[in-house]
Amino acid sequence: MKRLLAFAAIAAALTAGSAAIMTIVWSAPAEERAIWLSAAIAFVVQMLAFGVASLVRRDQALVGWGLGAIMRLVTLSVYALVFVKALGLPATAALVSLATFFFLSTLVEPLLLAR
Repeated sequence: MKRLLAFAAIAAALTAGSAAIMTIVWSAPAEERAIWLSAAIAFVVQMLAFGVASLVRRDQALVGWGLGAIMRLVTLSVYALVFVKALGLPATAALVSLATFFFLSTLVEPLLLAR
């Protein structure tokens, strides 16, 4: 539980901080909306992926991390193929931001999964 809360705090800080920086680059209202929506989606998926990765046995840590990576990839793909167009989001801002949020959380995840 302690690791999950630590990951939540770090992931939230990284996601919000990088989203704020991205809104400087993409400053149109539609782009900002896409970035913050991507941030919310990323945070939820990050927490689910970390939860799955932390539930697997220690000798199968790579399997848990791989499942989390697959969850992120599927989310990015479905977001790109279905939701970006359906919601009328600017594709570049939405997809680059979501991929960036996932990448940053993936860098931190092994530090907190180590037992």
